[in-house]
Amino acid sequence: MWEGCVEEFDNVIDTNIKGTANVIRNFIPHMISNNKKGIIVNMSSIYGRTAAPLISAYGSSKWGIEGLSKSLAKEVPKRITVVALDPGIINTEMLATHIGSHSASHYQTPQQWATKAASMILNLSSADNGASLTVEDPGILVR
Repeated sequence: MWEGCVEEFDNVIDTNIKGTANVIRNFIPHMISNNKKGIIVNMSSIYGRTAAPLISAYGSSKWGIEGLSKSLAKEVPKRITVVALDPGIINTEMLATHIGSHSASHYQTPQQWATKAASMILNLSSADNGASLTVEDPGILVR
């Protein structure tokens, strides 16, 4: 981290934490004023629950999403559920950068994940409020 670019660190934090907070800040008032029930799913990562070298900015931002989600879950009306969702291991450019393209190809694509995750996300309830959830291949929701 100390050898990295300050602007790159700031960009990751601004995107992952501040971006999420700004969307929430503008969305929740409409849910509250319209007496809406709903679920807010904030995208986290395994690195929001563990640590790894060379990804300090990314890891810090995802720890921030975990904390933001848990705190927000205690602030919103009971009809609104907030969760942090770790998608599990997905074949992305970021993964390929860390483990190589061949190894990354053994994991599900974002499209495959989305198909599996959609039904799980749609089945979340108020009992999940404040939870840190993980969708693992092949589509198992871990609470």
